[in-house]
Amino acid sequence: QVQLVESGGGLVQAGGSLILSCAASGRTFISYAMGWFRQASGKEREFVAAISWSRNNIYYADSVKGRFTISRDNAKNTVYLQMNSLKPEDTAVYYCAAGSGVTIATTRWDYWGQGTQVTVSS
Repeated sequence: QVQLVESGGGLVQAGGSLILSCAASGRTFISYAMGWFRQASGKEREFVAAISWSRNNIYYADSVKGRFTISRDNAKNTVYLQMNSLKPEDTAVYYCAAGSGVTIATTRWDYWGQGTQVTVSS
């Protein structure tokens, strides 16, 4: 089992920045790929970014490419999502996930956090 706890969400104005953190505990963090997903009200959960255990493979959704950066600190069992130039359409609950490989498919991730709300005002 892996337990994931997100933090860092909040209210920010358009154009602003936030950094989300996801702390993992339980089984060996380093062996898992880590991802960020988001779910806006009334919409399906969607892929945002993912990073392999080695950091060699990093992927972003087109909607966030160039604005968001995913990173991980294996010594701290933590994955981060730096979000810059935020837009109102980035408003959503952001979820951290752990899985065996990097994929955009939500069904392929094994563990999920509870989520953290990000609200971007115009």
